[in-house]
Amino acid sequence: MKAFAARWEQWKRGESYNIFLIFIIIQAIAIAGGLIFPESFRYLSQGNIQVMLKAIPTLGIICMGVNLLMICGEFDLSVGSTFALAALTLAKCHNAGFPVALCFLFAILVGLVIGFTNGFATVKSGVPSFIITLGAMWFWRGIMFFFSQSMSEAFHPGETFTWLFTASIGPFQLQFFWFILVAFGCWLFLERHKFGNHFFAVGGNKNAARALGINSDRIKIMGFMIVGGLAALAAVISTVRVNSVSPIQGEGLELQAIAACVIGGTALTGGRGAGFGAFLGAILLYVVENFLILLRAPGYYLKLFVGLIIVVAAIANELMKKKK
Repeated sequence: MKAFAARWEQWKRGESYNIFLIFIIIQAIAIAGGLIFPESFRYLSQGNIQVMLKAIPTLGIICMGVNLLMICGEFDLSVGSTFALAALTLAKCHNAGFPVALCFLFAILVGLVIGFTNGFATVKSGVPSFIITLGAMWFWRGIMFFFSQSMSEAFHPGETFTWLFTASIGPFQLQFFWFILVAFGCWLFLERHKFGNHFFAVGGNKNAARALGINSDRIKIMGFMIVGGLAALAAVISTVRVNSVSPIQGEGLELQAIAACVIGGTALTGGRGAGFGAFLGAILLYVVENFLILLRAPGYYLKLFVGLIIVVAAIANELMKKKK
């Protein structure tokens, strides 16, 4: 019992505790609204729950990578463009006659290559990653438009591949399982692997990390590659679900991912964050979006919320940091 109590107190002082409380409160409000107004506010309906379980993994998987990168003190504003280009690669290769498994590997490779390019350019040039990836966002989006000719690309893989990423087993959605699997892997990486500690060290104090023998450049490039690979995985899952690729696919995902991570307690300055917090932040962001849709609120309300929550959460995290 003493060990459990000690771990509980440690968790309460961590970055995930506050977002967990907020998550519970919002869920309680939503569930209460669904019970009191079951016809007008269909939050608990089977259809709505299935829609959420299908939609959350796209943002959630990307958030896991963005969270790791933010912890080591960097940003990637090109994840939306990476997402789109990986999706186009998947569809183009399949429509050209390549086996779907090979197309999947090509898509993941595109994400890894873009991530490596962003990371290498950042650490070797010394230019802030915000600027490097802002340029990359437009560059890769331009490549996407060039190869797609601003036209949507259909994608219809076989039943096995479709089942693997989008099947429903009762109320459970396999794409949400992939999200949980990725989140668990990122949690193990951060909390149980030495490289996870290196991410925190590099983001907290790069010079001190170098003094300890940590190759900060390698860690940062690794972080960018993880982001790119996970953005590509999210693209595969999303493309299999909707059976097509749009030239504007993935626009805005980068800011939503950063917002979800900040909501989850990840510091914008690096060195602080938690996988569980980013996991809850991604879910919470979509729950709020779903909340607004069910209330028939205008679409721009979500953008208003995302912009406001980045500022509020960042200020709250800094105040918490000063109290510790």
